[in-house]
Amino acid sequence: MSTSGAKFKFKVTVVGDGRVGKTSLIKKFTKGGFQQDYIKTIGAQFTVYHKDIKEDKIELLFWDIAGQDEFSFLRPSFFKNSKAAIIVFSLEENDLGNESFKHISNWHNDVMQFCGGIPVILFANKVDLIDEKDINLSKIENIINNLGLLGYYVTSAKTGQGVIEAFNTIINELYDKYKALSLSFNDSNSSES
Repeated sequence: MSTSGAKFKFKVTVVGDGRVGKTSLIKKFTKGGFQQDYIKTIGAQFTVYHKDIKEDKIELLFWDIAGQDEFSFLRPSFFKNSKAAIIVFSLEENDLGNESFKHISNWHNDVMQFCGGIPVILFANKVDLIDEKDINLSKIENIINNLGLLGYYVTSAKTGQGVIEAFNTIINELYDKYKALSLSFNDSNSSES
């Protein structure tokens, strides 16, 4: 006799300044590819990804939210029903990198305002464009601690460094949380019968 597993559906919102690599990271994780040319996200786009964990089926909806200020009025509706969020910043040693790091707190505030206390993880992207020894890890760890984030991963959408591990961390966090909730719900229902 075979038992069919449970089915879970999670919306994960991916935010950060424009040009930090949000779309490229999602494509690298879901399709394994990388597109060299930059294409600006208009508003938001979403990608569906399926993953099996043990006997359970997971459907993930990655919502890639445009980072440009001109789309900020759309964000409340795009955040709706998110179960987790990923904040992406660029490690580049230029204005984009510096500004995207400064804006992590703003993105976190948006997530908290529109989603409540969902799990949030930080991706430090574009490590392929710098010397990894130059990363100021204590600066990143301070923001992780100050904002109460799950953690951070150094990633590269181009080379794939850290991408699978980083996405799987947030997926496993959601799976463990909602699997435990479904088990406790089923236990309480069976004890009432």
